[in-house]
Amino acid sequence: MATRVVMPKLTDTMEEGVVLGWKKHEGDQVAAGDVLAEIETDKAVMDLEAFGSGTLRKILADEGQTVKSGALIALIAEPDEDIDSAMKEGIAPGPTAAPEPKPTPSTDVKPETQPQRGQPKQNKTEKETEGPHEVEIKASPRARALASERGIDLRSIKGSGPDERIIERDLPIAKSGAEPAAASDRPLSQMRKAIARTMVQSKAPVPHFYLTAEIGMDEAERLRHQLKRLHQVHPSVTDLLIKASALALTRHPEINVSFVGEAIRQHRSIDIGIAVGLDDGLITPVLRNCHAKTLGQISSEAKELIDRARSKRLQPHEYEGATFSISNLGMFDVDNFIAVLVPPEAAALAVGTIRDLPIVDNGTVTIGRRMNVTLSCDHRALDGMQAAKFLQEFKAILEAPLQLAVGDERR
Repeated sequence: MATRVVMPKLTDTMEEGVVLGWKKHEGDQVAAGDVLAEIETDKAVMDLEAFGSGTLRKILADEGQTVKSGALIALIAEPDEDIDSAMKEGIAPGPTAAPEPKPTPSTDVKPETQPQRGQPKQNKTEKETEGPHEVEIKASPRARALASERGIDLRSIKGSGPDERIIERDLPIAKSGAEPAAASDRPLSQMRKAIARTMVQSKAPVPHFYLTAEIGMDEAERLRHQLKRLHQVHPSVTDLLIKASALALTRHPEINVSFVGEAIRQHRSIDIGIAVGLDDGLITPVLRNCHAKTLGQISSEAKELIDRARSKRLQPHEYEGATFSISNLGMFDVDNFIAVLVPPEAAALAVGTIRDLPIVDNGTVTIGRRMNVTLSCDHRALDGMQAAKFLQEFKAILEAPLQLAVGDERR
C-alpha cells in the first residue's frame, strides 16, 4: 500500500513549510526513518523522515516550493504498485510566496523556466556559463531573487546552507559600487509569517502593562569576572539574568502563571525562554527547570541552545512552552525597550545595556554600572503590585549576586 508523504504540521503556528532540498530522488529505495527532505518551518530547518518503506515513486513538490501543511508532497510505494488513486487524494499546491523578480533586459541572465514534474529541478542547482566552462550554482529561490535585486553575481558567493547552498544570509547588502536597486517586494520567510501571526494574537487582545527599574550591576559584573578567573563557569550577562529570574520566580510563583480563560494556570516548572535574533526573525529557545539548575548548568545549556537556534536546528519542544521570557538587547547598545508578550506567558523581561553613570551616595558622586530592565505583564493574570514585588526581588538578587553562584539560601 502506498505511503503518502505530506507537509507536516510540526508546531501550532505552522501553516505551511518550504521544501529546502530532497535527500532522496524518484526511484530511490526508502526505509522507514530515512530522511527524505529538509523542511523549513516557521522556526527551524528540520529533517522530514519517511514513515513507510518502499520506492520513492513520485515527488510532487519542487525544491524551494512553499506548501500548505497537510498537502501531499511525495509518494512511497512498491515499484509496480498503482499509485493513481493515491495521487488523486491530493497533490501539493503551487508556491504561495511572491514570484521571483524577472531579470531586466539589461541583464545577461536568462529567465528561469519552470521544471515539469518528474524532470530534473533547476531552482536549487543552476549552471551558468563562464567562458568555455560551466559553473554550478546552488541557491535558494529567495537568494536568487535578492541577488537579482542587488546586482550580485552568485558565482562570487560561498553558501552556508545545506551542501553549501547559497541562502539569504550569505548575500551582502548590495554589490560594491552598484547603483541602488529599484524598490521591489520581498516574500516573507516562514519565520516572519509566524511572528506576524503571533504578534497580532498577542499585542491586540492581551492587555499589557509595563514596569521599569534601574539595577546596579557592579557586583554582578565583579562576580562574573571572578568566576571566569577561577575557571569554574564562564557565565554571560544573560546567564546571570536567567538565574536571577529563576530565583525571583521561585520566591514569587504568582508571576510564573498563564491566563487560560476562566482560570489562571500555576506552572510548577520555571521554563525560561531566551530571545535569539536571526537574520529573518526571532526564535526563543526554552531552558527547562531553571529553578533546579546551577549557574554553571544554565551557562552550558543556554549556550548550546542558542548555538542551535542560530543554525535553525531546534526541535519544536525546544522553543515552545516557556513560562517566562528574557530578551537582552544590551549588546546592541540599547538603553531601554519593551517586550511583547507571547501567550500563554504572563510576563517577559526586556534588558538594556550596562552603562557607566554618575551615582549620588550620601552626597558623594561616584561612577556606577547601571542597567535598565522593563517587565511586560499580562494584566488579566497579574497586577501592578505583584509585578513590582517580583521586579524588586530580581533587582535585589543582581545587586547582591553571591546567591547566583551558591544557590538560593532562602529556599
